[in-house]
Amino acid sequence: MNPSSHRAGHVAVIGRPNVGKSTLVNALVGAKISIVSPRPQTTRHRLLGIATFPEGQLLLVDTPGLHREQKRAMNRMMNRAARGSLEGVDAALLVVRAGKWEDEDTLAFDALRGAGLPVVLVVNQVDLIPDKTALLPYLARISEGREFAGVHPISALKRSGLEALVKTVLALLPEQAALYGEDEITDKSQRFLAGEMVREQVMRQLGDELPYATTVEIERFEVDGALLRIGAVIWVERDGQKAIVIGKGGTRLREIGAKARVQMEHLFGAKVFLETWVRVREGWSDDEAALRQLGYE
Repeated sequence: MNPSSHRAGHVAVIGRPNVGKSTLVNALVGAKISIVSPRPQTTRHRLLGIATFPEGQLLLVDTPGLHREQKRAMNRMMNRAARGSLEGVDAALLVVRAGKWEDEDTLAFDALRGAGLPVVLVVNQVDLIPDKTALLPYLARISEGREFAGVHPISALKRSGLEALVKTVLALLPEQAALYGEDEITDKSQRFLAGEMVREQVMRQLGDELPYATTVEIERFEVDGALLRIGAVIWVERDGQKAIVIGKGGTRLREIGAKARVQMEHLFGAKVFLETWVRVREGWSDDEAALRQLGYE
């Protein structure tokens, strides 16, 4: 890459569920714009993360994880969002977990190959591999018969290996000026991000108790001087799930709200007054019309 040139372009971040795609996007952007939890398929929407460096700008398209099972409307919508993210991008990052290559990794690679994109293999969580000498035969095995524009072992959580990765990806992008201002970090509104932060805490607090039965809708987002007044509805599918979210004496709902508010204040740089409610809407996660009304594409 010409050291005096500036490059910018769109980069899809693809992989199976729960390999650290959102953690990688947050690390490159330098701010938490994409929610993370130990649960697979935490990311449900296409989200643009804007990472600006002196040499160029990466427009990172964070997507839901590609998966074969499409029994519910939400799974089908997430797969469409992931595949749709390949349109109009200049390159792709295929994120895998170090030491693993599963059927859904092949699914993701085949989708990228079919789109004709240069693919950089990002081997995440190498910090969890105690014997680093085991990485070499693993990398050789998964690269056999597959063409990659670069292979980068990294730890997104510990932010290691990212500088070399950025250099490789920028070299694949067109020479052009930055497409966004250097202070911009995402194309999503504060309203959208507020809903995601509440949903993140629901997923973190409830573990496996509510697999895909919750979503969040922001009913109110008002700027009141230096204060943001936000009202969030947590939607569930059954009355029993509502009781789980609220918790004994409302303790769990208060904890969800308190932690989400701290995250919002950190990202938005403003004081937040957050109210949360839990409501029931039967079958919303398997109803495409309901999903569209709740902001899913």
